[in-house]
Amino acid sequence: MPKILVIDDSRFMRRILRQYLEEAGFEVEDWLPLSPMEIPDRITASTPDLVLSDYQMPGMNGLSVAKMVSKANPKIPVLILTALRDPELERNFLKFGVKRILNKPITAEALVEAMKEFL
Repeated sequence: MPKILVIDDSRFMRRILRQYLEEAGFEVEDWLPLSPMEIPDRITASTPDLVLSDYQMPGMNGLSVAKMVSKANPKIPVLILTALRDPELERNFLKFGVKRILNKPITAEALVEAMKEFL
């Protein structure tokens, strides 16, 4: 069973994303790091197959998450969930190894389909 690490500052969003993904048969770990510097150790300890991260969080953003995941293990795909629509931001995401930007709001079906594409 593929394991997904969900990083989001909203407890509500973590719970909803966990529900969607577990119902689709994924193992899910959700987490809110206090600093992006914590991410490499968590990736090493958790060994997820994919990271799904919110873009805007206190003290960090999706780019810092992607950089830290890549530092820990560049083979782990990172998908970013955001309500922002900015082509320049999207180009920057791709430079740092983000595989896809998922736009909020997102349906359970679209979320699961995106996970399956990268697992």
